[in-house]
Amino acid sequence: MNIYDFKVTNNKNEEVDLSIYKGKVLLVVNTATGCGFTPQYKGLQELYDKYKDKGFEILDFPCNGFLFQAPGSDDKINTFCTAKYKTTFPRFTKIKVNGRHAEPLYKYLTSKESGFGGRIKWNFTKFLIDREGNVVNRFAPKDKPEVFEAEVSKVVLA
Repeated sequence: MNIYDFKVTNNKNEEVDLSIYKGKVLLVVNTATGCGFTPQYKGLQELYDKYKDKGFEILDFPCNGFLFQAPGSDDKINTFCTAKYKTTFPRFTKIKVNGRHAEPLYKYLTSKESGFGGRIKWNFTKFLIDREGNVVNRFAPKDKPEVFEAEVSKVVLA
């Protein structure tokens, strides 16, 4: 099993089969618009701009599960992110990342099977996925994009 076995819902309420990302390097992030880490959107967009033409995608999954820091509808979240941080990477519908109601993709990402399992502790936990759909690293919420850019670059340029 890998990330390509999952389907998710984008912020326009359309089903997206993650197999469309086969052959791309992915950074999967659970986000929140009212979090102290929200300014990381700027660094994420810079990372995306730098590597998107080399087969890199960021998949943004808003989550309201940590102190209700992602209030509002999917439309409001998208408007905030595009207006304030000029984000252009794909955004999905608001999800749960922990517990029995967690999004199946996140159940997989946090499982032992992924190799980087364990409960999501906060917003802006990031998973780096290689071109074969394997999780190759997990970055903590406090890890800013500029801190792990070298690792992203290594996987993108491999």
